[in-house]
Amino acid sequence: MRIRPFEKRDLDEVARLFDEYRQFYEQPSDLERARQFIGSRMENGESVLLVAEDAKGALGGFCQLYPTFCSVLAEPIYVLYDLYVAPAARRHGVARALLGAAHERARADGKARADLTTAKTNVNAQALYESMGWKQDEVFLTYNLDVRG
Repeated sequence: MRIRPFEKRDLDEVARLFDEYRQFYEQPSDLERARQFIGSRMENGESVLLVAEDAKGALGGFCQLYPTFCSVLAEPIYVLYDLYVAPAARRHGVARALLGAAHERARADGKARADLTTAKTNVNAQALYESMGWKQDEVFLTYNLDVRG
C-alpha cells in the first residue's frame, strides 16, 4: 500500500469506503449521501483526504483531516475525524500507514497538533493510536449538542 492524497478519480471508491465507515458507526447505508459529502469537502477545499492504494490501484482505506484552530494554543490544528480501513485490507499496516502520513501532513502544513475521537468500544483503534504516541485527553471532556431540534 502507498499513501497518497485524494484525486478526483477516487471519488466513487472513497464514497463507498466512507459509506462503510458510517455504517461502522451505526448509520444507515447511503452511498449517494457519502458521495455528495466527500465530493463537497474536496470541491470546497474543506478537508485533506489521504488514501491507501494497493499495487493494483484499489483503495483499501482513507483518513480525513479537517483544519481548525486551538484557541488555547492560539495555533492551527487538524482534527482527524475519519479513519477507515476496508475489512480485506485490515491487519496489513494500512491504518498505521495512514496515521503516519496524517502526522507528516500535519507537520508539513504547519499544524501544532492533531486531535481525534473514537468510540469508547473501539479498543483496537485505541491500542493503535497509543502505540503511535497519541495521548488520551485527561483534562477535557467532549460534549455534543444536536441543534437540529
